Amino acid sequence: MNKPGWIRIGLILLLLLALLVSAGLGALSISPVQLIAILGNAVGLSTEADYSETMSIVFWQIRLPRLLLALLVGSSLALSGAALQGLFRNPLADPTLIGISSGAALAAVLMIVLLTYLPFFSAENSWLSKYYWLNLFTFIGACACSFLVFRLARTGGKTMVATLLLAGLGVNALCAACTSLVTYLANEEELRSISFWSMGSLAGASWQVLAAIVPFTLLPFFILPALGKSLNAYSLGEAEAAYIGINVKRLKWTIITLSTLSVGAAVATCGIIGFVGLVVPHILRTICGTDHRHLLLNSALLGAVLLLLADTISRTIIAPAELPIGIVTALVGTPIFIVLLYRQKKKITL
Repeated sequence: MNKPGWIRIGLILLLLLALLVSAGLGALSISPVQLIAILGNAVGLSTEADYSETMSIVFWQIRLPRLLLALLVGSSLALSGAALQGLFRNPLADPTLIGISSGAALAAVLMIVLLTYLPFFSAENSWLSKYYWLNLFTFIGACACSFLVFRLARTGGKTMVATLLLAGLGVNALCAACTSLVTYLANEEELRSISFWSMGSLAGASWQVLAAIVPFTLLPFFILPALGKSLNAYSLGEAEAAYIGINVKRLKWTIITLSTLSVGAAVATCGIIGFVGLVVPHILRTICGTDHRHLLLNSALLGAVLLLLADTISRTIIAPAELPIGIVTALVGTPIFIVLLYRQKKKITL
């Protein structure tokens, strides 16, 4: 087995360990033996481990939905970041820098305010629940911004990377200004929701939220890793990829659409969670190289692990209060990113 294969096995084992640790830690501690007993009882296996009914309720109704949400969001952000960096052949082209996250954030903030005046759309027992409307409108907002950035960066049929990043900065600034305006006009209750949401949190995890986000995240998870071979060819250049039979236009729109879909859903349910889509692919490139056949799937696994650990820190470090997970990912991700840039700078200098 090659090196990326062993790394994938290691990431899977690390993910299982992170799940076990995260499931047990919290205001109510649950030991690994008790966790196994709770799971075994659910499938009809009796064990001698003693656990309370409160532990079982906390695990099934609070911990497990939150763990699964962390898995979906972390893998979606990292996978989208790796795919976009491969598409634009630029390690800085993550969902935040090219406007996807800011467009989704603006749409979500608008919906937080508008849903107050549209009670029909927020009916809990209807398929038109607020979670689906948030996902739908954040997807539309993310699509609009990413399409605008992409069009601004097109010159003579080619995507100019420098123009792409500048267009992303401009669109991000515009979306930030509009988001601030909506926040300024919001009432006190809406302001609290927007403020808490903007810092990122998995505290709203529930089975209903999972049901809303799954359709938006599973499709990119199954399709994007299958594009690894095409991205490898595309990394040689658009003309070279087209020469060997790659439909470059379809590849671009597939990656942009699926990345926008998954990031929009993540932003809608958890708010802004930075650095996962930027740092994770960087870490893996230094470990297992730039082959997208391995990089994409490994990024999804490592993204899930990092967000699980970040969420565990956010809900335990100042317990019983909870630190927004966006703050944790920024505090951890920024030093890692600086170290990676420093190492890359030393290699270039040498």
